[in-house]
Amino acid sequence: MGLDYTDGCVNFRDVGVFIHLISGKQVLPENRIYRGGSIDYIKDHKEIEHVKSIINLRNGPDPDYFDIDYLHFPMSNKIEKYDTTQREVRTWLNKIIGTFEKPALRFPILIHCLSGKDRTGIVIAAILLILGIDKKVIIEEYLLSDGDVDKDLISMSIEGMKNIDDYFNRVDLTKVKEQLLKNE
Repeated sequence: MGLDYTDGCVNFRDVGVFIHLISGKQVLPENRIYRGGSIDYIKDHKEIEHVKSIINLRNGPDPDYFDIDYLHFPMSNKIEKYDTTQREVRTWLNKIIGTFEKPALRFPILIHCLSGKDRTGIVIAAILLILGIDKKVIIEEYLLSDGDVDKDLISMSIEGMKNIDDYFNRVDLTKVKEQLLKNE
């Protein structure tokens, strides 16, 4: 059975809550990073927890319903996003993660694509790797998504980013961590 995109934001969840439940550790503050699918059918801001910024990973723009910050990072469908060793994917991920350096970035943030599992899963995996989260925990969080999820694909993505400092060489990871872990 396919996902019903007209019934809210599919695969919507607070990443901090689920990482805490899976790992038993409070590593990422709750109400900081959300993940999910398309927001095309969201009409009430409270359906997405009153996020203040949205990072859209789809090729098309988001509907501009709410007074929030919209950031758009499209990636060609011709590129295999799970292969994080590809130059195009690495450049794309560095741009996205680089936004977390900026003190003006407003939290909480929703990171989304169409289904909230593939592109979103890769970006969330990158964020969690930067925070030092164990690979097994990252995979388990990814596998919570509805739809076709593949443990081998997300494992390949994580493996491609294994040396996080070299992989994100265009980004100040200390600033990124500070922003992600800030309790506001």
